[in-house]
Amino acid sequence: MPTTTHTIRYSTPRKGHANAHQLLAKFEDLYGFMVEGNVDDVNVLNDVRERMREQGRVWWALEASKGANWYLQPRISSNGGSEGVISVTSLKLSVLTNTITLRRLIRKGVPPVLRPKVWLSVSGAAKKRSTVPETYYDELIRATEGKTTPATLQIDHDLPRTFPCHSWLNSEEGQASLRRVLVGYSFRDSEVGYCQTEEDAFWMLAVLLENVLVNDCYTDNLSGCHVEQRVFKDLLAKKCPRIAAHLEAMGFDVSLVATEWFLCLFSKTLPSETTLRVWDVLFNEGAKVLFHVALAIFKMREDDLLRIQHIGDVIDILQTTAHHLYDPDELLTFAFDKIGSMTTNTITKERKKQETVVMAELDQRIRRLSSLKMDG
Repeated sequence: MPTTTHTIRYSTPRKGHANAHQLLAKFEDLYGFMVEGNVDDVNVLNDVRERMREQGRVWWALEASKGANWYLQPRISSNGGSEGVISVTSLKLSVLTNTITLRRLIRKGVPPVLRPKVWLSVSGAAKKRSTVPETYYDELIRATEGKTTPATLQIDHDLPRTFPCHSWLNSEEGQASLRRVLVGYSFRDSEVGYCQTEEDAFWMLAVLLENVLVNDCYTDNLSGCHVEQRVFKDLLAKKCPRIAAHLEAMGFDVSLVATEWFLCLFSKTLPSETTLRVWDVLFNEGAKVLFHVALAIFKMREDDLLRIQHIGDVIDILQTTAHHLYDPDELLTFAFDKIGSMTTNTITKERKKQETVVMAELDQRIRRLSSLKMDG
């Protein structure tokens, strides 16, 4: 597995705050992102990195015993989709064993060097790519060259602002590569248009938007996003009733923080390794992990949230907590062990119930705007 060394620069502590644990450190993480945290955060990251190495050894041992690509074999679907589903009559003990083993392993983290292959397999992206000619992506990119649409204009506007502190993503090569992926997909699915190896990234984006996440999360009216926020609010009331009641009494709308969490899949909220660990589970088990993680962040700070009385303090606590969750094992253990089980079917039923309400509200909003235009 790759190892990374960090050059840590400590900022000068403010007067009266000379405790070493309060010093701020700036360093580049395993994925090239600049991170700022205190010494305790650095120590946690070092522990996490050592656990990653240990977990890597587990994966290598399984590859030695089961074969290099054992996780690419047929398995029972974990994300509610049709990929890899095997009938009960044809179910073999080895398939069941591999499915359980893989789920347990993925929750503990996929080694960075294996992520591209594992994600492509468990998400269904490899299967999706196999349904089109091998030249599909290259032909799509050639077909879109030089074309201008509202989506390409928005992409060109947003690219310079996409992770500007990352050396490769902010380079000419990195932005060109990212642009090809985003423009290509905007032509594949014009309804989505644009919302923030290269071909592998394209197919991961395709399977994410078409199979893993709820429909219409990134369309113009964001109806899918509105549905997810309503589902999350209901789940918070069921899983964390004291928090939900307290926040409702304050007049706090959980979508103030959770909308960005769900739209950006925590990439703007959690540290990079923690985000990727969430995505490990997301691609294998489906979008239910987003609810698990969001609920966990609230639940982890239950006592603090119940004490405060100001909306601004709620936002500050949740954002600060999320930004410093450098230990992905702590978050994911809490998300699955403390929050309890939530099946994909349960969430799907809740979405269908909320979808009717959301579409009625959006329709009413459109009618009201049309009425105002006519009056004007």
